[in-house]
Amino acid sequence: MSGELIGTVVDEVAFDVERGKIWEFSRATFTTDPVHTDADAARTAGFDDLLATPTHVVVAGHRRDQRAFVEKLGLALERVVVGSVRWQYLRPLQAGDSLRGVRRVVGDERRDGKRGGSMRIVTLETEYVDSAGTPVVRQQDVLIERGKSA
Repeated sequence: MSGELIGTVVDEVAFDVERGKIWEFSRATFTTDPVHTDADAARTAGFDDLLATPTHVVVAGHRRDQRAFVEKLGLALERVVVGSVRWQYLRPLQAGDSLRGVRRVVGDERRDGKRGGSMRIVTLETEYVDSAGTPVVRQQDVLIERGKSA
């Protein structure tokens, strides 16, 4: 299966960037910059509304069918770990933004482990666009599926 899934759309998700969620992320990540919690401070800094924190798009995970995407990729969930997550912001997200994300497979390979066995490494990329269809965030996730134990 390695490599043949490249380009496959895994799922699509849509959500609004909400003030309440921005506040929750700010609190959870101990964010101190008032542009995330005070609309007046955000406006003074030149924005229309509260700025979302850098990891805000993880809310998409609450709207996705995680089991379905794991099955679509042919992964054994009990052997999968997240290797890394990266975000590239093309512009700041603000309260009131409506986003749609399409997640695709951009890498799928098998590697031999240093201690024997093999692993599968699947790289996913989600491009989030705003209501005008303009890309605003790209997220890359690397999933590692450990080989079966003997």
